Formats: sequence, structure tokens, C-alpha cells
Amino acid sequence: MPHPSPVFPGRPALFVMGVSGCGKSSIAAALAAARNGIYVEADALHPAENVAHMAAGQPLSDAMRLPWLRALALHVADQQAAHPDQQVFTACSALKRSYRDLIRTQLPDAVFLHLSGNQAVIAARMAARQNHFMPTSLLDSQFATLETPQADEAHVTVSIDGDLEQVTAACLAALT
Repeated sequence: MPHPSPVFPGRPALFVMGVSGCGKSSIAAALAAARNGIYVEADALHPAENVAHMAAGQPLSDAMRLPWLRALALHVADQQAAHPDQQVFTACSALKRSYRDLIRTQLPDAVFLHLSGNQAVIAARMAARQNHFMPTSLLDSQFATLETPQADEAHVTVSIDGDLEQVTAACLAALT
């Protein structure tokens, strides 16, 4: 049975956020497995037009991103309702405060776990990925868009320095 975090009591939806290539999907899936939770991959909910736009090396506009974020927040809320005894872990960039605020309209207790890392390290990781629609050429726009969570937002920040096991352990420690 998953245990609630004393830092964030209960089972709030946890959004693993950060720029592309920082390890959101891997970490969110690992946290869900460690806590017997539900894993949601936000990229899987992008409409085909968004994926094609990014695959062509073009960043999404807010007009393209906002309907996806609304659908994601509703999907995560539905998952919480369907699985009240499990925490939902979502991999989602959530780069701007306005995006996180939109998510919080459906999930007011949402917690954001910001994976933070060096741009050169992330670029190298992105270059090594296979079969991912997001090209390394968009990393600059991701860092330019990133608004790190502020003190008034329920969040923790964890460095991505280390391998998957080390970063997962650091995330679990930060949430306990």
C-alpha cells in the first residue's frame, strides 16, 4: 500500500515537471512503481497536430498547449476518482506558472516535482534518445519558457545529476 508523504499529506496528484529530456517520464513511472501509484504520460494525450508541430521543430504556442493541459488535468482528476487509494504520478513539462495554475483549477492540491539540470547534460540525453518526437533543437525554447516553481506553489526541486536510480531515490527522499 502506498504511503502518503508527510511533506504533502494525503495523495495529491504529483506532476513531474521540467524541460524535455530531463527524465520526467522515467522518474514519474519509477515513482508510481515505488509508491504503487498510477502513472500518466501527458505526452500521450497531445493531439496529433501538436506532436507533428513539435516533431517539425516548432515549439507549441499557448493556444495549442492550453486545450491539452485542460484535457490532462481532467484525465488526472478522473484517474484520482477512479483510484482513490492510489496516488497519480504524471510526467508533464508544466513549464510556465500559468500552465501549473490551469492544472490546479481541476487539481487544487497538485504537487509539482521539478527536475532541474544543466542544459548541456539534458541536450546530450536528448541526442541519445530513440524514437521521440521532440527534437534537441527545441531545448533552447524549453529553457526560455521555463518558469521555475515559486515558494507559494506546492513543489519540490530535485537535481537530475545521477542515474535513474539515484534521481528516483532523491525524489522519494524529497517527498518524504
